[in-house]
This record gives sequence, structure tokens and C-alpha cells, in this order.
Amino acid sequence: MEEEKKTKPRVKIREQGPLERARNFMEVPYGYTPEEAAGEASRCLSCLRPACRNGCPVEVDIPSFIKLIKEGKFIEAAWKIKEKNALPAVCGRVCPQEIQCESQCIMGRKGEPIAIGNLERFAADYERESGEVTVPEKPTPTGRKVAIIGAGPGGLTCAADLVRLGHEVTIFEALHKPGGVLIYGIPEFRLPKVIVEREVEYIKKLGAELVLDAVIGKLYTVDELLHNKGYDACFIVTGAGLPIFLGIPGENLNGIYSANEFLTRTNLMKAYLFPEYDTPIKKGKKVAVFGGGNVAMDSARVALRLGAEKVYLVYRRSEAEMPARKAEVHHAHEEGIEFLFLTNPIRFVDDGKGNLCGVECMKMELGEPDQSGRRRPIPIKDSEFQLEIDIGIPAVGTRSNPLLLSTMPDLKLNKRGYIMAEKGTGMTSKEGVFAGGDIVTGSATVILAMGAGKQAAKAIHEYLKWKFWDIRSIEQ
Repeated sequence: MEEEKKTKPRVKIREQGPLERARNFMEVPYGYTPEEAAGEASRCLSCLRPACRNGCPVEVDIPSFIKLIKEGKFIEAAWKIKEKNALPAVCGRVCPQEIQCESQCIMGRKGEPIAIGNLERFAADYERESGEVTVPEKPTPTGRKVAIIGAGPGGLTCAADLVRLGHEVTIFEALHKPGGVLIYGIPEFRLPKVIVEREVEYIKKLGAELVLDAVIGKLYTVDELLHNKGYDACFIVTGAGLPIFLGIPGENLNGIYSANEFLTRTNLMKAYLFPEYDTPIKKGKKVAVFGGGNVAMDSARVALRLGAEKVYLVYRRSEAEMPARKAEVHHAHEEGIEFLFLTNPIRFVDDGKGNLCGVECMKMELGEPDQSGRRRPIPIKDSEFQLEIDIGIPAVGTRSNPLLLSTMPDLKLNKRGYIMAEKGTGMTSKEGVFAGGDIVTGSATVILAMGAGKQAAKAIHEYLKWKFWDIRSIEQ
């Protein structure tokens, strides 16, 4: 029986065809049917020592929820996931399972691993569509208040865990919609915004309060929250939202967007529906995106859907070194994105009127590995050439935004401007202040930010227990 499971092929998830989806913003995969989900779950070996759990940053009991799907208990499977993960429909869509839980699956040794992400998505969607979303009973209040700065995946996860422990939680979000990178960074065709909105609603039903349009550092400082507003602890999880540019001549020409601005205009402000929505965006005929991560891939695929005739993905290393999810790279290839590997931009070209009309590039070759472990790109002499483009989008990373941090001179930062926080707890140099996610690590994945949120919730709970050790109600 186990040998049959090892040879049974993975149930592929159905998708929109490449030509169709390249011109719309509808979600690419359709998701499993109940029969397909049960079929995929039946491949699971139900290992005595399941390694897949070790690969999950938010500690989901993967074997248990897969077993429930196998038994046709789809709603119970969703509840099992939500014991640890308050954002299962999000994680099922954007978590890099291939390098985390699925990479640990024993089925992957001789074939394809169990499609854990697809099954997680199915269970979450099934619960939502059934209308049987339930909220756990609220615990006894501890009387302690926690402020969370940032309503992205890390902040939402931390909030969900803290309210389950009985703490009063307020999430402060600078934008007019919650979700952080889930709402402004990830395109609709990868993560429909209605999914994010419903997951946020669930966390609000758990008991978390959400305050929008609240720029901490301007509206209040962290000291004011802790000393004047009655909060006992604070978790900073604002992400790293300040874009990094290429630093080459011509980068101030009209037609050049940071990936942050390009995606925010499109995803959060719905620029692809202009003039129905107020925010416009320049729709180029020939677009070049510079970078090799998920943000670069998202930018290229958005540009195509906005009507570009040609979209180039310019990356200075080879495809093997690209940090983007393999599924996104595969989709981009299918949709007609033209990849220019071992290519580096060196100058943007002016049309004489201040507008972008091209980019000069240089071919590269790979040398010895650098600090990232990837082979270092080295310029090839006399290999310059030009691409004709009218939109250029640098997507080479972000760094910490100094707005909040400039109001906290007693908070220790590292040389790159990120908050220094204790590994595993998120505790900072400032008493009662914890930090996690990209503002600590630099740009990373949604699931790693969520993992940091879970760790911080545990640490904050312990901190409050010791700070108010004589309050019995805190000891749960």
C-alpha cells in the first residue's frame, strides 16, 4: 500500500490558461475540488515521525489536518490548521512550501511531495465557502494591553495568538486597509484581496482591535503608547518598506517606478481599474523589471496584465540563483515574460525630454560564491547593449523606513538600520518593546514574518507574566 502511495502522482491543481490569464487579474489556480483534495491527501504516508512539521515556521500540525481531509472532514481540517495559523487561506497561496514543509516530506525522496500548500488552501476555502467559520470562546481577560504596530502577516499572527491568551490587543496600521504586503504588494492574481479581508475579519472576531490610518511615530510615539495610553508592551512589525534603487545614471527619468510604488498603485489603489478607481499608472508598451525575487516576478506579471506588448525580466545571475518561488517563475515563463539572465543594467537612456526610452545593459558571467552563497556576477568586457523600453521597474529589495525608528533614539539598530532583536523572542533593547519580521531581518517571506509574530506573542505573554507576576489571572 505504501509503495502505491509513493508512485501515485501528485494531484495537479487546475489553472487558467497562460494566454487567458496574462490579460486579466483573476486568480491563476482554481484550487482543488473535494474529490481532488481527498485524492491528494490519500497519498500521505502518515509518518510516525513527520518531518514536514519541522519545516513549518508557524508549527501547523500538518499530518493531522491532512488526515482529516483524507477522511472527508474538511471543515475540521480547517479548524485544526487555525489552532496554529490564523491566515491559512493566505499561506496556502503564497507560502514557499517547496522550500519549507514540502521539502521535508518523505514522499519527495522518490517522487513528488504531498501538496501541503494546496491542501491548506482547500481546507481554508472550504470552511469559508461553507459559512461554518467558528470563533473560539474568548479566554478570561488578563487586564493587560498590547500595541502592535503594523497589520501585515506578522502583526496579524501575533494579535491572533495574544487575544487567545486573554490580552487586549490593538493593531495600528499606517495605511487605510489592513494586510500590509498581503494587500499592497502581492497581486490579485496570486492573492485575491477578498481572501485577505476575510482573514482579517476573523482576527477581529477573535477580539483584536484594528486602528487604520494610524502612522505611529506621527500620531503617537511608542513611548506615548507605553506611558500615556496604557499599553503594557509593544510589538513593532512594520516591515521594510523603503525601496532600494539601482544607483545608476538616469534613474530619475519619467517612466521609472520602484516596485513598491508600482505594486502599491496597482494592488492597493486598483490602478488597473482606472478611471473607475482614482489612482492612474503609466502603462508601458515595453517594460523592463530588474531583479530576481518574488517582487520582481509580481511586477513583471502585473506589467503584462496592464497591457504591455513586451516585458523583460533582467537578472544579473542565472535562473538557478533566482530567489523567486519556482511556481511564479514557471507561470511567468508560460505567460511570455522574456528573461534576460546574466544581464545587469548600467544606464537608463533619456529621450531628450526627460522620459525613459531605453536601458543600457552589460552581460555578466558567474564567478566564485559571495556572502549569499550564490555565485558572484562579474561583468564581461565590451558586452554592452541597449534595450528599448518606456517603463523601468527596479525590484532589488527594500530597507527599513526610518520614520518610526527616528522617534526611538534608545532603540538599538544594526549597521543596516534594522532593529536589533533577540532571536526567538523578538525582545529589543527597549523594555517592553518587541520587534519581528522584515524590520529585523530585512526582506523575507510572509510565512517567516508570521513565524516571528508567533514567537513574539509567546515572549510578550511571558514578559507580562513576569512583569505582573502577582496577578493570578495572567497565569494561563
